[in-house]
Amino acid sequence: MDEITLEFPMPLNVSVQIGDTAYYTDDLNGREIVQIGIITNIGANTITAQIPSSTIRPTLTSFILFSKTNLANTSGLKGYYMETTFKNDSTEKIELFSVGSEIFESSK
Repeated sequence: MDEITLEFPMPLNVSVQIGDTAYYTDDLNGREIVQIGIITNIGANTITAQIPSSTIRPTLTSFILFSKTNLANTSGLKGYYMETTFKNDSTEKIELFSVGSEIFESSK
């Protein structure tokens, strides 16, 4: 495994973390996405990731994206009370098809 450091002209998304997986695409429709590897270091405008030596490197015009692992980043609303408001700013009639929730008692 090699390491690659990507530098960005803007600050990184605040939710990117070490351990997330970095990807890139040069396809305008995003149909061909290439996995770079696991992010090992984060700077103000840089990320460093592991990358297999056989993987084609992203270019200066590549779109870089990341995904989070679902092992540690799964959570729902916390607390004993929740209130939700649905608003429709449209002047036309619309229909709300479905609303779902997941509730479990975590402590007593």
